[in-house]
Amino acid sequence: MQHHYRTTIKWTGNKGTGTDNYRNYERNYEVTVTDKPKIFGSSDPAFRGDKTKYNPEDLLVTSLSSCHMLWYLHLCSEAGVIVIDYIDNATGIMVETSNGGGQFVEVTLNPNVSVKELWMIDKANELHKKANELCFIANSVNFPVHHNSTITVASI
Repeated sequence: MQHHYRTTIKWTGNKGTGTDNYRNYERNYEVTVTDKPKIFGSSDPAFRGDKTKYNPEDLLVTSLSSCHMLWYLHLCSEAGVIVIDYIDNATGIMVETSNGGGQFVEVTLNPNVSVKELWMIDKANELHKKANELCFIANSVNFPVHHNSTITVASI
């Protein structure tokens, strides 16, 4: 089965003279998807972007993190592992290349998961590997996605 996705990116950085000079335009844009709120983006500040807006690199790391989380929660639910809380402080490393481009060399997910009962910890740890195998986004990138998870019992 195929799934199709459509987004619209609109550049909002024309300060009146377009791209007549590298320093005369902003790198700002809007991302829209039908029936969803706008996402305001820019390039990374290292590339003359607005530090208060999401950049493509942020969104790539976020895509990997959220895809993993959604698969993980699904697998936990099926396995009887009751997740009470989940937070991931994901990180990514991108390197610039000599031609001015660049590429990600790795992303590390750092999920901190709380489960309901002590006996669930081992299974909860095990399910991160399966979530990575199933994640659509992780299967679409050409760099490693590492996992450094912490599982604790929730204090309810």
